[in-house]
Amino acid sequence: MQLPVQSQSAIYAEPWEAAATPADLVRVARAAELGGFAYLASCDHVAIPRRLAEGMSTVWYDPVATLSFLAGVTERVLLMSHVAVVGLRHPLLTAKQYATLDHLSGGRLVLGVGAGHVREEFEAVGADFDGRGGVLDETIDALRAALGPEEYPEFAGERFAFSGLGQLPRPVQERVPIWVGGSSPAAVRRAAVRGDGWLPQGDPFERLPALIARLRALREEAGVEAPIVVGAITEPLYVGEPGWPVGRRTLAGKPETLAESLRRYAAIGVDQVQVRFRSRSVSELTDQMAAFGADVAPHLDT
Repeated sequence: MQLPVQSQSAIYAEPWEAAATPADLVRVARAAELGGFAYLASCDHVAIPRRLAEGMSTVWYDPVATLSFLAGVTERVLLMSHVAVVGLRHPLLTAKQYATLDHLSGGRLVLGVGAGHVREEFEAVGADFDGRGGVLDETIDALRAALGPEEYPEFAGERFAFSGLGQLPRPVQERVPIWVGGSSPAAVRRAAVRGDGWLPQGDPFERLPALIARLRALREEAGVEAPIVVGAITEPLYVGEPGWPVGRRTLAGKPETLAESLRRYAAIGVDQVQVRFRSRSVSELTDQMAAFGADVAPHLDT
């Protein structure tokens, strides 16, 4: 699941998150670990222009700092950037940050990457917005080298080149999984050719079968034989009868009913689902997570 609090877009943030504290994030992370959740995810934006602030807000925690903080209070749950806008930074800088996170967490990093969409953000840091797709492609290739086992990684591309420069500590994982976010044709192709996983951008369920088929066809055409983890973001959930207006798109009800709806994703080729819960407080959220782990998740085995 995506962490609350660390990003507060008007699209999905709950009112209680505005006054939330680091202790609330710790409660959520520990609840995720106790509930058997696979990963916790944190978003990435450097700065939000005024024209977008009303909808996006300006609350965007740094993902490396946030995930490192939570690595210290958890032991098993994976830590994902969903997604890191890696085109805002040189690959060696990104590699240094995320290799350290993987090292400190005992090998729990999943590096989710995406192209980004805020022009002013790129311009402020001197990054290439118009060419961000090509930059992302090459950055993924560079990160494969920079996050590998070699103390002195080597890479030579059109935009980036490095050799003879040592970086320790190395990641614990021999191959840090890189999951590509986005549902545009370019993003699907990028995931198919370069990714270990794919994170679609909240597409309606009805769109996913065609996108997944396209992803797999492109991967086969590229001759990539390694398996790819296909993800999806579910509708908002509420375990039980809410007793308050949770919105017409929210799936609410008995655990078996929610599980039946979620099993549809496995039937179309989805490997993991990112769930989100409606809540009015951190306590209600952690209660929902506990109920999901105890009462819904056991029905998801296929």
